[in-house]
Amino acid sequence: MQTELEIGGVTVVPGSRTTINLPVPNLSTAAPMTIPVQVIHSRHAGPRLFVCAALHGDEINGVEIIRRLMRLSILRRLHGTLIAVPIVNVFGFVAQERYLPDRRDLNRSFPGSSKGSLASRVANLFVQEIVAQATHGIDLHTGAIHRTNYPQIRADLDDPETHRLAVSCGVPLLINAGLRQGSLRETAGRYGVPVMVYEAGEALRFDEDCIRMGVTGVVNLMRALNMLPHVHGPVKGPKPLWIRSSSWERAPISGVFRATTEVGAVVTRGKKLAVISDPFGDNEVTVKARSDGVIVGRAMLPVVNEGDALFHLGHTTGTKAAAYMLDAYDRNEDYHDEATSEMKEEPPIV
Repeated sequence: MQTELEIGGVTVVPGSRTTINLPVPNLSTAAPMTIPVQVIHSRHAGPRLFVCAALHGDEINGVEIIRRLMRLSILRRLHGTLIAVPIVNVFGFVAQERYLPDRRDLNRSFPGSSKGSLASRVANLFVQEIVAQATHGIDLHTGAIHRTNYPQIRADLDDPETHRLAVSCGVPLLINAGLRQGSLRETAGRYGVPVMVYEAGEALRFDEDCIRMGVTGVVNLMRALNMLPHVHGPVKGPKPLWIRSSSWERAPISGVFRATTEVGAVVTRGKKLAVISDPFGDNEVTVKARSDGVIVGRAMLPVVNEGDALFHLGHTTGTKAAAYMLDAYDRNEDYHDEATSEMKEEPPIV
């Protein structure tokens, strides 16, 4: 049996679903601000998973992923605890900005301090009230403004258990990512809480495919943690592609950028990725891949300056095998099991 759980001074009893508003500093107008949290605390013991989004206020795909997740009827069969925080950076979300009003990056401000900057105080609150209560976490992100990412999980893949959980999500790409100082993932690791980062899509835009894959990925993770019933029979789908290193292809000149390669494409060294020219079409320069790999992210703006990051290339060996793996993923496939089949009735975002 579960025990009671306390978040933000609110006691959550076993067998309940509770919405909590964590108070953060007021706006300069004296209007109150809170971080919305919803907790499903099962009567049955199990892991405590937090799922959060909008750590960067303009990365909104995760907000929709959590909304759809919390509507799934299979959560009535939950073992353990699900802590959903759809909007962590409420200040940036309202302003449609990546950062907080103090211009700090919340994901470089952990573990924070109750007496520090605004970003530091929000980070400290999240650590004390959410991370400290959890056993596992998944942090939902997109690419930065005017950049898009192919669906991917970033985690410490050298840890066997984290690797197992990352594979279970069913996302096409796994990127072995080191811990960055001040990040949520680094701080959670100090608490013994493994956190995976799901990256997919572009800031300030909903991407239906990325959202659908995100919902399915979180459900798959919960199954791997034995929080939800497992699917009967073999699990369909290919194994994800493991990326150990990556690099950026940058603009050799300033001008008008015309991409000819999409995210998720498998490329070989020397392949044409884009063309940059002046507005008249003169002085045209071709951007080529400098190594074999997979395009895991790319710039979306057609106007670039010399040195701008254009294509994020995940390095691979065995390009034919990589192409087979990625081609095997159908990002438009209908939900196919009892946990997510009800989402077919959800009108797709267009």
